[in-house]
This record gives sequence, C-alpha cells and structure tokens, in this order.
Amino acid sequence: MITDPRMDPRIWSRLPNHLLEKILSFLPLKTLLDLRSTCKHFNSLLFTPHFVSKYSLSSSSFSSFIILSHPQSVKKCSLFNIGSNSWCEVSLSLPRILSSPLSSNLLSSSNGLLCFSIPRSSCFVVYNPLAKSLRRVNFPICLFDYESLTLVSTDNGFKLFVLSSAGSSNQALVYSSTVCSWRRFEGSTQILSECCHQKGVFYNGCLSFTTLEPFHVVYFHLESGRWEGSTAVLPRDLTFVRVASDGYQKLYLIAGVGISGISRRIKIWELRKGEDQGADYWMEIETLPEMVCRKFVSVCYHNYEHVYCFWHQGLICLCCYTWPEMLYFKVSRGTWHWLPKCPSLPEKWSCGFKWFSFKPELYAIV
Repeated sequence: MITDPRMDPRIWSRLPNHLLEKILSFLPLKTLLDLRSTCKHFNSLLFTPHFVSKYSLSSSSFSSFIILSHPQSVKKCSLFNIGSNSWCEVSLSLPRILSSPLSSNLLSSSNGLLCFSIPRSSCFVVYNPLAKSLRRVNFPICLFDYESLTLVSTDNGFKLFVLSSAGSSNQALVYSSTVCSWRRFEGSTQILSECCHQKGVFYNGCLSFTTLEPFHVVYFHLESGRWEGSTAVLPRDLTFVRVASDGYQKLYLIAGVGISGISRRIKIWELRKGEDQGADYWMEIETLPEMVCRKFVSVCYHNYEHVYCFWHQGLICLCCYTWPEMLYFKVSRGTWHWLPKCPSLPEKWSCGFKWFSFKPELYAIV
C-alpha cells in the first residue's frame, strides 16, 4: 500500500505547535470537535482559552446566532447567522433526549446555554450545544405549574428562575447548579400580579420585570430573593412596557406611547444614573420610524401581551408571538432592520414564534 508522503506522521509530529494551531483554526467547527476523540493532544488543545480565542477570530463558526423555535417548523430550532445575515442550512443539533418536538420545549437561553422543559419527564434540561454537555434538573414537584422561566449563566454554573402558582400564593423558585437544589421565596403574587408570561431580564445581579398598569419596573435579587421597585420614574402615556439588557452595564426600556391603550409610537429609553448620587432616570434614545411602527403594531393587533424583547450582541430585538418576522435595533448605529422570514416555515403558519439569543460558548458550565 502506497502512502501519500504528505501525510507521513513523522512530518506532522515535527510541526511546531503554533503552526499546528494555525492549521486547525481554519477547520469547520464540526470537524474540529470530532478531532477530540482522535488524539489526547488535540482534545486538550481544543479546550485551552488561547486556542479558542484564536479560533473565534479566524473562523465564522463562532458567530452569534438567533434561534427560532416554532411548532410548525420542519426544523426544530432554526439558526439565523448575524455575521452573514442569513439563515443557516442546518438546524441546531440536539441530543436524543431533546430531539423530539413533542417531548421538549425551548424556554430560555443565556451565554451559550439553552434551557428546555420535558414535561413528560418532569424536568428541565440545560444544554451547551458547543461542548455537547447537558444537565437534567428535576422539577421541584412532579406536577409543576410554572411561568416566566429564566436561565442565567454564571462564571461557575447557572441559575434557573421560575414562578410557581402552586399553593395559596405564588412563589419564586431559584435553582442553583453549584448546590444542585431549589430555593423558595414567597410573595411574588403582589409584585407581578398577572404578568407571569414575562421572562426576567438579567441586569446587575438581578432579574428585571415590568408590571401591568400602573406600569412599574421591579427587580428580583437572585441571591437574597428580595423584590425591589425601580426608583426611576417611567415616561407618561405608555401603552405597554418591556425591558432588555446587555446583562451588566445597560438596561433599556422599550414601550408603546399613545392614548386609550393604542400605541401611536414605540420608543426606547436607557436607564441612566443620576449625578451626585441623584435618582436614576430614563433617557430617551430612539423612536421607531412611523412606517415601521405601523407595521409592527398591525401585526400584533394591539394585543401587546404578545410582544416581547431581548438583547443580542448589541441588538435590541422586538418580537411578537404571532408574527414570523423579527424587528431589531442596532444600538451602535441607531438603525432598524427586519430579520427575514425563516425559509423552513410552512406557507400557512399560526402563533407560537419564539426567538432566542445564542452565542456559542465552549466554557459555559452546565
């Protein structure tokens, strides 16, 4: 048998590490991950921060994505690549426990982690698609009625927040992966009332929520379980209110402005700190163009409970459960754009469009 001399192992074994890393950095992500089982050196190399940072700069595989999950979609979780501004030809790869659309439901995302519910198994599953690692989290009780599930990825694991209506009063429950247990906090009914469909927005160590009229922004401290109202006074004549955050430094208010519950405009405000330790305040930074506003308001039919927002890599994304397109605002450029309809959706579609931010992160711990 004649062997190609260019593949002689003795040649590759003498290749300097920095050249080997350079060659590997041009491989597709799937091929790169498959190499882990072929060589101990490759397996250790692919998990070093130095190589991952180099690979992410030279490869488009580490681009950020927006995930669309919809009951009628042929592909369970479709991916839109923000870097190439196009829908990916392949859908998100899921393990067997999550691959059946009837058994699992994508609920939340954070820092490269995805959280699914599996009602038939009475559990949540937190999954890192890049590292292909997952953790199963059992419900606090077998028949668990919950709302507002929010996943928060941390430096040493993750937390799950849910609101439960079991019992005489609503409870907030927080699961910590570091101690593998749930904690219960009473008194959520008086705070959020009937706003349980909202997800929390992680900001400055807390989850932020908005209430029904009279509108307020409230914070839930993940460590202490304490609820706190924002001191910043909201703008006037609001018809609906949502919040979005980059997770650390900035909190944004996205709201409709109008009369008699009808939105005539949609605006964005940024939370600013008062000078000399004064009260926080909302600074208006953007107004949705009139024609775009008319289209968005028409697709949600003034049912603002269907509207939700999230942050994705410098974008404020504005969505509606009943519409297959997504509107987003580029904060740095101050421009609005429509994300095109997913080609895998059927011609006839109904409500249930759920969008999620996803930035692959190899070291997001489950």
